[in-house]
Amino acid sequence: MPELPEVEVVKRSLNNKALNLIIKSVKINDGRLRYKIDKNQIKNIIGLRLEKILRRSKFLLFFFTKDVVMLIHLGMTGKLFFINQKNIKYKTSFYYDVNEEKDKKHNRVIFSLSQGQKIIYNDVRKFGFIKFLSKINLYQNFHLKNLGPEPLNKKFNFIYFKKYIFERNRMTKDLLMDQKFVSGLGNIYVNEILFFSGVKPTKKIQNLLDSEIKKIIKFTKIILSKAIDLGGSSIKDFSSTNGKKGLFQQHFSVYGRDGEKCSKKKCHNNIIKIIIANRASFYCPKCQK
Repeated sequence: MPELPEVEVVKRSLNNKALNLIIKSVKINDGRLRYKIDKNQIKNIIGLRLEKILRRSKFLLFFFTKDVVMLIHLGMTGKLFFINQKNIKYKTSFYYDVNEEKDKKHNRVIFSLSQGQKIIYNDVRKFGFIKFLSKINLYQNFHLKNLGPEPLNKKFNFIYFKKYIFERNRMTKDLLMDQKFVSGLGNIYVNEILFFSGVKPTKKIQNLLDSEIKKIIKFTKIILSKAIDLGGSSIKDFSSTNGKKGLFQQHFSVYGRDGEKCSKKKCHNNIIKIIIANRASFYCPKCQK
């Protein structure tokens, strides 16, 4: 599932390519996503100009003229392709590859733009969705209104963290995965954050030391920023021919490394895999307490 860094790179890629283009037509190959696409609403964006694209948590917000906003969530397997004037196909992030033969089967919606360009919404499992909202009271929409602070925002700080966990009884990993506490984090990056913070995923939040809370906040910001920087370093070159993947995927310290040696030089323990809330969790039993 694309998490905050992957979605942030999608946003930056499309801001780099699609701003100020006009929607000329929309073709729905399959509108049966998590929520069925409203055909009347999607037709209303024809003739509108794309003014800006923002990200909130794992949601993409496409702002059009006439105060129309298209909200996209990529779900488990959603992805966006961009086709330029020369009919060159680009991926917009680093978490997937381009496979023309397979992709065709899962192109759900095709947005034809001015200058002969296109944005394609592709989704194998169809857990993502596309909705249309009004810019007025946008952040009161039920998808957005209960989201916690962005992890890279100054509001995600020690005082906020301490206040939030007061008299709560949860596991640390469960807390970090809660979008009401902090928005945009997912399983991959939470595993990495807890490893560098030296905190076991199952540790109860009421047992967290102040120093551990500060480390969690610090490494949340460091790891996400690094993933965005590495993943976004080749935005202009995300063509269908270069096969570039996000470099951060080569830097996982615990995620997916069950049974492998801990990456810390002085540690000779193996990474352990456990299941928390039906999600795989990876940690070092020596380095994380």
